[in-house]
Amino acid sequence: MLPYPTIKLLKNKEISIYRKHHWIFSGAIDYKNDDLKNGDLVQIISSKDTFLGVGHFQYGSIMVRMVSFEEELIDGNFWIKKLSAAYQMRKSIGLVNNTETNVYRLIHGEGDGLPGLIIDFYNGTAVIQTHHVGMYKHVKDISLALQKIYGNTLQAVYEKSAETLPRDIGVENRLLFGVPETNMVLEYGCQYEIDWEKGQKTGFFVDQRENRKLFGHYSKGKKVLNTFCYSGGFSVAALKEGALEVHSVDISVKAIELTDRNVALNKGFQGINQSIVADVVKYIREIETDYDIIVLDPPAFAKNIKSKHNAVQAYKRLNTEALKRIKSGGILFTFSCSQVVDKQLFAHTVTAAAMEAGRNVRILHYLSQPADHPVNIFHTESEYLKGLVLYVD
Repeated sequence: MLPYPTIKLLKNKEISIYRKHHWIFSGAIDYKNDDLKNGDLVQIISSKDTFLGVGHFQYGSIMVRMVSFEEELIDGNFWIKKLSAAYQMRKSIGLVNNTETNVYRLIHGEGDGLPGLIIDFYNGTAVIQTHHVGMYKHVKDISLALQKIYGNTLQAVYEKSAETLPRDIGVENRLLFGVPETNMVLEYGCQYEIDWEKGQKTGFFVDQRENRKLFGHYSKGKKVLNTFCYSGGFSVAALKEGALEVHSVDISVKAIELTDRNVALNKGFQGINQSIVADVVKYIREIETDYDIIVLDPPAFAKNIKSKHNAVQAYKRLNTEALKRIKSGGILFTFSCSQVVDKQLFAHTVTAAAMEAGRNVRILHYLSQPADHPVNIFHTESEYLKGLVLYVD
């Protein structure tokens, strides 16, 4: 047996573990040590004392997050093995050493079998973000594994978990290795400045890469409205592909400043961008009906199941206003990154918005997260981003 405290499950509660689902809920536990602390590594056994795997313990509804379904130590070799497998997958889909795109996600939580861990690669700098105390305890081993896997192509490792872990832990964002040589990245030839120290998430919404490319395709010769623009990703993609005019709107002054810098980084645009600091929900009620393309990419309206109803109503109101005002023949890109709002519910919500707006709407595309944000077939909760591309008569 491994040198970790043991948690025993109730009868028949091991079924989900045999199916390689990563979460164990508190109601499934028969026995555990009373002195367990948040973040402790534990080994899981069935009611018949069969070994099931190793996970991180935390008090709460989800009491254990599995990191391995094998009897193995969670040591330096483990991290090299897991991160190497993730690296090889990104290499196989053409993201490693790509001359057009040098930003991608290396580890996507449960999607890569590592709950609570996110690693994004930004042109030589790996940014680690942990969402679980247990995973945070391994950041030094993770950094060493990254150095071994990437070799000289890795300039720095930055750890950014202060915003995602409880404040009482006292976590500070910090540089774990090296010195970043640049914070400029390429995505399909578009240049972006990344602020991994103070920016949202790890510094950039890497998950919208393929959707930004599609947005650019539809933007040629069009007037575009990019709402909740953050760093201007959709704006730059639209201008690169020949949009005539882009309006970028965000309530954050810092976001608008970053958008302006990113637009300026990319030379040779014939179209123009106008950046506007405003509350998107209020702003969209007052726009002219002359936008050919609108993108709605709001932050997660629902952080948990309790806020699900209010989130659905917010998505409906936002989409109704956009559908009322978009030009006839216009195209609406609309997204939700709220995990508790699934694809079907989101589609039903947008349908209700179309009915309320009184517009004829056709679905051109169903959108999701890109391949470097994989969905674990045994843990479908790792799918969170959903989007629709709508043609509005």
